[in-house]
Amino acid sequence: MNQTAIFWPVLAQVLLVYIVYLVMGRRRYGAVKSGEAKAGQFKTRSTEPASSVTVANNLSNQFELPVLFYVLCLALHETNGVNYLTLALMWIFVISRCAHAWVHLTSNNLRLRSRIFFFGAVVLLLAWIWFALHLLTVV
Repeated sequence: MNQTAIFWPVLAQVLLVYIVYLVMGRRRYGAVKSGEAKAGQFKTRSTEPASSVTVANNLSNQFELPVLFYVLCLALHETNGVNYLTLALMWIFVISRCAHAWVHLTSNNLRLRSRIFFFGAVVLLLAWIWFALHLLTVV
């Protein structure tokens, strides 16, 4: 299998981050335009207006668990560990992150959002376990 295929889910995850940045920018602009917030409020996170606080929180989420995803993708590439299973797991993780972001930025249904997060975290854990087994067979 082409080892660089692992970077397609990485690019998809990066695209998601930029989409969330775009949504946050639009909501912040709307908050300033409507008078809900003043531009100076965005100097610190503590003054985030209600209309954009969930987007700001979601953006923070994109730099928490996904960090483990990025590291794993690079490690898989470097150790020739990319195969159909790892590629599928990485895509499933990215899809779960997209679903998590969608729920967070729309209904913000905590029960559904938590379930999606947990599912993605388990998928990523399985991928890390596979990577550990891969390393045992490579050495």
